[in-house]
Amino acid sequence: MKGPLKLGRHPFTAMGGPCELQVYAESADVARAALAAGEAEVRRLETKYSRYRDDSVTSAINRAAGGAAIDVDAETARLLDYAHTAWDQSGGVFDLTTGALRRAWDFKARRVPSQEQVDEVLRHVGWDKLRWRSPALSLPAGMELDFGGIVKEYAADCAARVLAAAGIAHGFVELGGDIAIVGAHPDGAPWHVGVRDPRDPERAIATLELDGGAIASSGDYERFFESGGRRYCHILDPRSGWPAQGLASVSVVAPQCLVAGTTSTVAMLLGPTEGPRWLEQLGLPHLCIGADGSVHGTLARFAPDPVQRAQRGQ
Repeated sequence: MKGPLKLGRHPFTAMGGPCELQVYAESADVARAALAAGEAEVRRLETKYSRYRDDSVTSAINRAAGGAAIDVDAETARLLDYAHTAWDQSGGVFDLTTGALRRAWDFKARRVPSQEQVDEVLRHVGWDKLRWRSPALSLPAGMELDFGGIVKEYAADCAARVLAAAGIAHGFVELGGDIAIVGAHPDGAPWHVGVRDPRDPERAIATLELDGGAIASSGDYERFFESGGRRYCHILDPRSGWPAQGLASVSVVAPQCLVAGTTSTVAMLLGPTEGPRWLEQLGLPHLCIGADGSVHGTLARFAPDPVQRAQRGQ
């Protein structure tokens, strides 16, 4: 007769932030093997799509801009097909070509570019400017792709599948706040997932109970600077070239972390009125926190309003 499952936890750093895998397994050996396989999958994808590595798929694509089309592998083709669908269904709000805007925006230097500088780079932004017909991809000169907007969430989904393939029926994947769940706890209890307060990221503004699926968040608190009384975050709008405004954070629950991450980013860019409305049309549970501290969305009941937070000293 098998004994009770034991929880194994494995923290590590990847994709620019803290990560953790948790699994329930019959033995320490089974847990170690599953956790090692899960981490290996995350690191495989980090290596494959990092824009900081000369040997990555991303760098190879960007080096070919302005030249002949290149053929991509099947996994990259699936991601490009997904990116095209997300671009189309979001009305052009979600766009993997916004990486070029880094030429105008320097968040380390905390410098606000001029409109002329933004407009100059914006000429090289726009999914509709590239040519994609699987497996051939061609980018005009000056354009570039950045898979950073989807690869962490995709990696969370992939790691969850690897854990399941290793025989794990109850597990938890967190990559820098993006989460994919492999079944509830063995006793059927859900996982308790905290949603960060965008103005105090070390604290949770809400706690959700999830026994499957995924959750991802986008916010103006991860990389930003303030100038002239205005906050400039790293989530850049491909239509204007300027950062998202009006929402401090958006968290979305979806069957896949990739979908949750994409839709939370789109909602951030759509703003406090159109963002929640768009998510409601998609039927995805969500929590939107306005830049003014207001709470919106179908999960708003799990977060106290600004007055309650003030009374609690939050």
